[in-house]
Amino acid sequence: MMLSASPDSMAKSSLEEMLESLWRREESQKPKDLPPALPARPISRAPRLPSARKSLPVDFRIPVDEHCCSMVVSEIIKGKANVKRKELRSLGNKNSFGSKKLPRVLETIEESPYVDEEKKTTVEEAGTVPKVEEEEGKWNDNIDYFIKKKLRVWCRLQIGQWELGRVQSTSGGEASVLLSSKNVVKVPTEELVPANPDILKGVEDLIHLTYLNEPSVLYNLGYRYTRNLIYVSTMDEVMPHESHANGVSFLCGFHSKAGSVLIAVNPFKEVKIYGNDFIRAYKQRDTDSPHVYATADHAYNEMMQNGVNQSIIISGESGTGKTETAKFAMQYLAALGGGSGGIEHEILHSNCILEAFGNAKTSRNDNSSRFIVIAIKYLVTDSTPLFYVKSNTLSGTDLLEKSRVVQLNRGERSYHIFYQLCSGAPSTLRERLNLKVPSDYNYLNQSECLKIDGVDDAKKFRQLVKALEIVKVSKEDQEHAFSLLAAVLWLGNISFHVIDNENHVEVLEDEAFNTTASLMGCGAQELKLSLSTRKIYAGRDRIAKKLTLQQAIDTRDALAKFIYASLFDFLIEKVNESLAVGKECTGRSINIVDIYGFESFKKNSFEQFCINYANERLQQHFIRHLFKLEQEDYETDGIDWTKVDFEDNDECLNLFEKKPLGLISLLDEESNFPKATDLTFADKVEQHLSQNTCFKGERGTAFTVSHYAGQVIYDTSGFLEKNRDPVHSDLIELLLSCTSQFLQLFASQVSNRSRARDSKQTVGTKFKGQLFKLMYQLENTTPHFIRCIKPNGKHLSGKYDEELVLQQLRCCGILEVVRISRSGYPTRMTHQEFAGRYGFLLSDKDVPKDPLSMSVAVLQQFNTPPQMYQVGFTKVFLRAGQIGELESKRKQALQSIIGVQKHIRVIRSENARRKYDIMANEQLSAIIYLQSVIRGCLIRKHFNDIHNSMNSMPDNTQQKRKHSRKNSDTKDVPQAQVQGLPPIVAELQKRVLKAEATLGKKEQENAALREKVNQFEARWSEYEAKMKSMEEMWQKQMANLQMSPSAAGNSLDSDNNASQPRRADTSISPRDDSDDAYMGFATLWGSTAVKFSNGIPRPASAREAYATSNGINNLVKEFEHQRQIFDDHAKALEKVKMGQCASNMNPDDELQQLKLRFRAWKRDYKVRLKETKARLNNVDKGRRKWWEKLVS
Repeated sequence: MMLSASPDSMAKSSLEEMLESLWRREESQKPKDLPPALPARPISRAPRLPSARKSLPVDFRIPVDEHCCSMVVSEIIKGKANVKRKELRSLGNKNSFGSKKLPRVLETIEESPYVDEEKKTTVEEAGTVPKVEEEEGKWNDNIDYFIKKKLRVWCRLQIGQWELGRVQSTSGGEASVLLSSKNVVKVPTEELVPANPDILKGVEDLIHLTYLNEPSVLYNLGYRYTRNLIYVSTMDEVMPHESHANGVSFLCGFHSKAGSVLIAVNPFKEVKIYGNDFIRAYKQRDTDSPHVYATADHAYNEMMQNGVNQSIIISGESGTGKTETAKFAMQYLAALGGGSGGIEHEILHSNCILEAFGNAKTSRNDNSSRFIVIAIKYLVTDSTPLFYVKSNTLSGTDLLEKSRVVQLNRGERSYHIFYQLCSGAPSTLRERLNLKVPSDYNYLNQSECLKIDGVDDAKKFRQLVKALEIVKVSKEDQEHAFSLLAAVLWLGNISFHVIDNENHVEVLEDEAFNTTASLMGCGAQELKLSLSTRKIYAGRDRIAKKLTLQQAIDTRDALAKFIYASLFDFLIEKVNESLAVGKECTGRSINIVDIYGFESFKKNSFEQFCINYANERLQQHFIRHLFKLEQEDYETDGIDWTKVDFEDNDECLNLFEKKPLGLISLLDEESNFPKATDLTFADKVEQHLSQNTCFKGERGTAFTVSHYAGQVIYDTSGFLEKNRDPVHSDLIELLLSCTSQFLQLFASQVSNRSRARDSKQTVGTKFKGQLFKLMYQLENTTPHFIRCIKPNGKHLSGKYDEELVLQQLRCCGILEVVRISRSGYPTRMTHQEFAGRYGFLLSDKDVPKDPLSMSVAVLQQFNTPPQMYQVGFTKVFLRAGQIGELESKRKQALQSIIGVQKHIRVIRSENARRKYDIMANEQLSAIIYLQSVIRGCLIRKHFNDIHNSMNSMPDNTQQKRKHSRKNSDTKDVPQAQVQGLPPIVAELQKRVLKAEATLGKKEQENAALREKVNQFEARWSEYEAKMKSMEEMWQKQMANLQMSPSAAGNSLDSDNNASQPRRADTSISPRDDSDDAYMGFATLWGSTAVKFSNGIPRPASAREAYATSNGINNLVKEFEHQRQIFDDHAKALEKVKMGQCASNMNPDDELQQLKLRFRAWKRDYKVRLKETKARLNNVDKGRRKWWEKLVS
C-alpha cells in the first residue's frame, strides 16, 4: 500500500484522523479523580506527524519507496509552515521563580554571534509579526487537590519566607495552615504550593521532584548543603553503564542541543570529595552522583562518541567558586589524558600563573578573575589526548581590568603577584630590585587591605616560580618580568610638585624616581620629561607643553597600566608557546570557560559595565541552548510539545549592542569628540535609550540597567577615558629608548598596531568583538553548564541564606530548565542510528527494513510506554531513562551471542585438540618404529664389519697373538677358562684384568698425591694469613709515613722557596691510591725494586703439585725481600724530607719515580699470584682422574 499526499489534503489525512480517534478513546478511559503527578499538557492543534503516544495498528506499514516517503514528509512540513506560529503570553509576577515575560515583537539585532542561523530566521519572518495568543493550559501543581485533601504544602509568609505546613481548613480565599513550629497562620490560597513527600528529601537530581516549585527546590538545595553535598543536577541524562576500552564507551551518543546542567553551591571550606580516589571512581563509573568530575566525564564521553566538540561553561556571581570549579574540571581531564606528567602537568601549573597575574581580591571574592579566559583546550587526535591553554583568544589587554593596577576600592587588593613578589622574593632579588613591604607602595596601600586570611603570599610566590619553570619560562625572562613588576610599584611612588600658578608640575627626583629609571633601563632626564611634559606638533615643529598635576598623574598611571597589561599578554603568549604541542593539531576538543562573574558594587564603573555585559551575553547562550534551540528542535521534528515560557534577555542585549543607539555605540561616539565629558555621555544615553524597559536614567552621571541578575547603577565617571585607553606617543618613544628588552618589545608592538586598520578602535568595541568570537566558538560545541551558587554574602561555611540563594536561582532560570528536562526528551537518535543499533533485536523478520519502521517495531517489541517516547520526522525522542533500558536489552542480547560464540569456540577447540592428539600419536609411533629400524641396521652393519675384519687376518698372525696372550695371562686367568672362550671375548677379558691391575696401582699413587695436596693447602693457608697480617701492618706504617713527609715538606718548602718551586703533584694524597688494597704502598717503595717476573726459577718437576709449592715459596721470599727494600727507602726518604742528611736528589721527583716502579711491580706480582692460585685449584680439581670415574 502506497501513501499519497497532496497540498489540498494535508490539513488532516485519514491516517491522522484514525490515530486521533484512538487517542481520544484512550483519554476517555482514563480515571478522573487522581492527583496529578506531573502537570497536564494541552494537545497541540498544529498538524504533526502521528505521535508515538497513540497506539499504532498491528498491520501498520511504512512504505519502503524512498520517493513516496520523502514526498509525504515534505508535504507535511509544507503544511506545517503555513500554520501561524503561536507564542505564549507571560503569566505571574516578574520576580517569581518561574516568571514569564510578554514576548516582544522581534527586533533584529544588527550584530550577532549567531549570524549563520539568524539569517535564515530573518528571511522567513521578514514582514510578519507573530500572533500572540493566550495559553490555554499553564504549568500548575493543582493546589486545589492539596487543599481539599488537607495535605502538606508550602506557604509564603508575610515576610516573604517559605514555611512547610499542613492545611487545616479553608474559608473563602484564605487557608489555615499548621506550621512545623505548631503555629497556625492564615495565608491566601494563591500563596500555597504543594510539598513533596519525605522520600524525595535531598534528591540528587531536581528532575525527580514530583512537584516543581520555588520552595521545594530551595529546601532541597539547603538540605544537601548542610550535609556537604554541594552538587545538584538539573537534567537527568542517564547514560548506560558500559565497559570502556581505553576510556571510551561504545554507546552511540544521543543528539541534543544542550548538555547537562550542574548546580554547585560554594561550601566556603574544604570538602573531601576531590582527589585521585574520586577521580578513579568517576572514571570507572563506580558512582553516578552529581559532581564536576561527572560533568567533565560526560563531556569527554560525548566528544569521543559523537565526534562533536564540547564546552564546559562555568558561570555565576563573583565569589561563587567558579575558578575552583574550573580547576577541578581541568584536574579530571588531565587525569583522563595521562595523569600528572608531561603536558598535563604543565596545564595544571599554568593556572597558577594565570591566577597570580590575572586574579585579585574584591569586596566579594578573595580570588576573583579579572579577565575572561578559556582555561583549557583538550584536543584528541588519533585517540591521543593533547592539551594547550587557549586563553590568548580572549585575554588581551582590552579584557584585563587594568585600572586595578593604579586604583583600588577600600577592602580590595591589586593583583596577587605584587603582594607575592614583596613577600616571597629571595634576598638577592630584593636587593637588586630594591623591594620593600607592600605598605610602602602607594598603588597597594590605598585600599588598607594588604593580606588575605589564610593565604601565604610567600608560599604562593615559590609556587609561581616553580610553575614558570615547569612551563619553560626561562630564568632570564623571569628576572625581566620581576623587574618590570617592581618598576610598576615604584612608578606609583613618583610624586610631583607644582612650579607655577597654572598648576604645572615637575617630577621629584627622589628614591622612587631613580629606582624606576634604573629598573626600566632609561635615562633619568628622559623619564622626567615624559612624565611632566607632552610634545605637540605646531606645523613642522614640536613643542614641549608642561602638564598639570592631574595630567601628570594620569600619564604616570597610564604608563604603569600599559607596562603591566603588556607583561600579562607576554606571559600568556609564553605559556601558550610552551604548551603549543596541541596547537597545530586539529581534532575533537573540550573547552573550559571561566568568566568573571556578575558584579554589583556601591560604585560600578566601566570595568563592571564590561563584565556584566559579558555575563549577559553568556546568559543568552544559556537561554539559547536550554530553552530556544531545545524547543525549536521539538517543533521542527513534529513532536507533540507545549512550549515552556521563559524570561529572555534579548532586550537587555539590544540595549548594549544595537546600532546606532546602543550603549557601546553611543560610548564610542562620545569618545571620538574631544570636548565630550562623562556628563554629556550620561545625558546622551538617557535621551536616546529612555524608551528601553531595561534602562533607567539617574541624576548626574549615573544610569541604571536591569540585567538578568538584577539592577545595577553605573557611574559614568571615567567611562570616556577608560574607553579611549590612550598611550601617548611620548611614552612609546620613552619605552623604545629603554635598555629593557621587554619594554622595547611592548613599544614596538604598539607601533605596529598603530599602522593597522583597527588602531582607532575603542576598548568597548574591541571587547564586544572578542566576546562575539568567544560566542561563535562556543556555538560550535555542545555546552555543559555549571551554575555556581553563593550560599551567603559573608563567605561563611555552613550558613545558608535562602533569600540570596533564591535570587540567584531565579536569575539562572533553574525551574524552567528542570521543567523542560522533565517533560522533554533528552535522548534523541536519528532513525538510521536507532535502527542500526537496536534493529538486530527484532524477533519479527517481516518488519520492513526502512529505519522508521524498524524504530517503531523495536519500541513496540519491548513494550516501551507510549508516553515515554515520540517518533519525529527524522529522530526518535526518548524520555530520561529509556535509553538505559534499551541498552540493557542490547547488552543482554550481545552477552548471549558472545556466550554462544564462546561455547562454539570451545567445541571447535576440543575437536581440533582430539584430531591433533590422534595425529601426534600416529606420527610418534611412526618415528619410534623408524628409529628402531635404523638402529638395528647400524648395529648389524657394525657387527658385520668387525666379523669381516677378524676373518681377514692371516692365520700365522692370529697364532702368534694367541700364543703371546696365553703366556702373559697364565698367572691370572685359568687356562681352561681361556681356552673355553671365543677368541674375541677371551682377548677382551684379558684386557679388563690388566686394566684392573693398573687401576689398583693408580689408586695407591692417587692416595699419596692427595696427602701431599692436603699438606700444600695447609701451608697455603698459613701463607695467606701471614700475607694479610703483613699487609695490614704495612698500611699502618704507610699512613704514619704519609703524615711525616707532609710535615717535612712544609718546612722544606719554606727553606727552599726561593730556589725551587714545588710541583703540584708532590703531596702524598689518598687520591693517588688505586681501588685495590696495595695502592697504599704507592708512595713508599724504593728505587731499586727488582722485577721478578722472569727471575723466579721454574722447577722442572713432573708433578704439578710440587711446582705449585715451589712457586708459593718463591712469592713469599719475594714479598719479604720487597718489604725490606720498602723499609730502607722509606727511612731514606724520611731523612731527606726532615733534612737530617744531605742529598743532591729532589725528594719529590724521586718519590714520583718510586711510585711508578712500585705500580709496575705490583701489577706483575698480582698476575703471578693469580696464576699460582689457579695452578693450585687445578691440582685440586685433577685429583679425580678417569680411573676413579671408571671405578665408581
